[in-house]
Amino acid sequence: MKNLALAACIILIVYSCTTSKKTVEADNSSAQIGDTIKITSDKTEYEIIIIEPGFNVWLNTTARPEGFYNQTYLENKNIFYVQAWNNRVSQPQRYNPNLYEMQIDYRQNIDYGYELNYKLYNYFIYFQNKYNQNLLGGRVPPF
Repeated sequence: MKNLALAACIILIVYSCTTSKKTVEADNSSAQIGDTIKITSDKTEYEIIIIEPGFNVWLNTTARPEGFYNQTYLENKNIFYVQAWNNRVSQPQRYNPNLYEMQIDYRQNIDYGYELNYKLYNYFIYFQNKYNQNLLGGRVPPF
């Protein structure tokens, strides 16, 4: 495994088989250990793990605060970011496979809740700025 392997590792695992929109309620739990953020929920059986040195500090000091964006905005952005990310994962000859290691299973018919969408969206912003990547074309937010 190369040096950047852990630096750009983000995993989103969704175990839902239904097509109806689900809502995440107050049973969410979030744990932060060093530079790892883990968000889980028993109701929707999802888990997101973000392992990225420096992301926690950036999220707490530089990112827009929680509540700045509404959940619909974050969900819409995440759909496009995940599609672009997964496209790059499937093209290791074109895009750095050390940056784009794993596909993200993000389904737009599932309501993952605000916290997961907020952290996933901000990870994409952080990732693009840190590694000089541009997932969607156009201007990457500088914060």
